[in-house]
Amino acid sequence: MKKIQKNENSLRKEFQNKTILITGGAGSIGSALAKKIIQYPIKSLRILDLNEHSLFKLKRTINSPKLRLLLGSVLDKERLEMASFGADIIIHTAAVKNIEISEFNPMETIDVNINGTINMIKAAVKNKPKKFLNISTDKAADSSTLYGTTKNVSEKLIGWAGSHFEDTKFASARFGNVIETKGNVFEIWKDEFEKNKPLSITHPDMKRYFFHVDEAVNFLLTCLLLMKNGELFIPKMKSFKVKELANKISKNHKIIGLRQGEKMDEILISDEERKLAKEHKDMWIVRLYNN
Repeated sequence: MKKIQKNENSLRKEFQNKTILITGGAGSIGSALAKKIIQYPIKSLRILDLNEHSLFKLKRTINSPKLRLLLGSVLDKERLEMASFGADIIIHTAAVKNIEISEFNPMETIDVNINGTINMIKAAVKNKPKKFLNISTDKAADSSTLYGTTKNVSEKLIGWAGSHFEDTKFASARFGNVIETKGNVFEIWKDEFEKNKPLSITHPDMKRYFFHVDEAVNFLLTCLLLMKNGELFIPKMKSFKVKELANKISKNHKIIGLRQGEKMDEILISDEERKLAKEHKDMWIVRLYNN
């Protein structure tokens, strides 16, 4: 309880009269962050997203004069410079995330996930926010999919930026699956269950890391407090057998097979990263580049 209260006090101080920009902020993680951050004594909260309808829906759930809805893409350099001008903290969540869609749209995925991150770094170098937190995925560890590979590259870009630019603190946060996010397996299972269909499972022995969206948000806010420059923060998460999670909804399953590049077991941290990591009780902190 004391640790939670200490964190809350530190976050109130961190956000006091600050302007925060969240890219991809109308998505699942971004909107959850927005709903939490708006509760602190901030100056303003800017949400940049390509999806007009998602911005509209977010506005209906956050009734605050401090909210700023920005329609735009991380591929539009001028828009990013405008969006980040005067921002104190940037949280970069915008990405192409779906494995199947990314595999069949490689150029677009690379453009958004890598070039979009480069554009965000350049905007940050120009506008000099105090902090820049990049959101990554466990699929970046020993990546086997295009999505994971692009996120691994984005982590390295952020680590490089953190070791070269002193005006802004850069860092990345990598974690596994969030149960409440859009387009994940729980959303698919819910739809199949409601239609009285068997639940789709890629393989009965597949394991994945999961936690709830409030845990993800709390982890990201903790990263904001801890970041110094160039770190990769990785929480210690619990791994679940996917079949056992599906059994809690229905024992009627169908095996659909692994998708292209998909692993049986994801990992949170690679062997090479572990060599560079400082291990803490609830997370690893990896420095990819030496200052």
